[in-house]
Amino acid sequence: MSHKHGTKKLTFKVFRFNKDTDYLPHYDTVEMDVNQDELVLDVMNRIKWEHDGSFSYRRSCRHGICGSCAIKVNQKPTLACKDNVFELVEVFGEELTIEPQDIKRAYKDMVIDKENFWQKYDAVKPFVVTDIDEFPTQENIVTQQQAELIDEADYCIACGNCFYACPAVEVNSEYLGPMALTKAWRFNADVRDNAQHERLDTLQKLGSGIWDCVKCNECAEACPKELDPIGKITKLHLQTFQEEKSLDNAAVRHAVGFKWSIKKHGILDEGELVRYSEGNFGVMKHIPEAIAMFRKGKIVMPWNMPKSKNLDEIKKLVDIASTVKY
Repeated sequence: MSHKHGTKKLTFKVFRFNKDTDYLPHYDTVEMDVNQDELVLDVMNRIKWEHDGSFSYRRSCRHGICGSCAIKVNQKPTLACKDNVFELVEVFGEELTIEPQDIKRAYKDMVIDKENFWQKYDAVKPFVVTDIDEFPTQENIVTQQQAELIDEADYCIACGNCFYACPAVEVNSEYLGPMALTKAWRFNADVRDNAQHERLDTLQKLGSGIWDCVKCNECAEACPKELDPIGKITKLHLQTFQEEKSLDNAAVRHAVGFKWSIKKHGILDEGELVRYSEGNFGVMKHIPEAIAMFRKGKIVMPWNMPKSKNLDEIKKLVDIASTVKY
């Protein structure tokens, strides 16, 4: 409800938890008048200064560059210093819920334990690995075209929004996650780096590596810098084939089978893709799902598989887009 020009009385539900003293979390309800220029971080500051001095959160630069104040508002990953409150009200209404990035890892209110996040970051060797001359006589020149290969991955501020928004991370504790993989691309695309093959070997492992990305695009939606982490993961897939580092496993066969199916039919053959990826014995464990999909018309028998009317054009597009040998 508006009270005066540029001001609204809003309700905030604020996640509260102290790992040292609390068994379960709870939510405090805070009502306050907010003006049109205030950011979420301003609201958090006022909650601490005006309502409860024990309210805890991380913050630092206030310029959207350090990533410290990353939280969720109504489940939307954000930097508290970036989002205007009124703009969020337009999307979610006049009751906003402020929560940490990962409730399960909450330590004190908005402060979470990020040990696993940084462990995965360290696992990809997030630095240039190269032999250097301690006493160089000239600069190590990188051309503009070579720098552009990095695709702005060097702009990642490691806020963790993509990581804690990733459903694969949610269900798979081993998965490196989109931030670490974005960092892997940043250095694998750097012409000065000599550890590309070592990183690619690390990233081929099923369970933790690039093949466990489920292509949901949540990381791209969550990134406050709009760096498209899923695009970097796709580049790592391509680099894997370019450098002939791909392994003969179900995940790689799934990628190859996807291309094969589109080139053969112009559309995806869901049933054959499973057989191509996991083999005849692997298909057997999916029989219940196959029956359910068949009943709903999601898959057809092999002899009834239709073909696209534009199959010749699709084949040409696949050949043009195929830059490496599978």
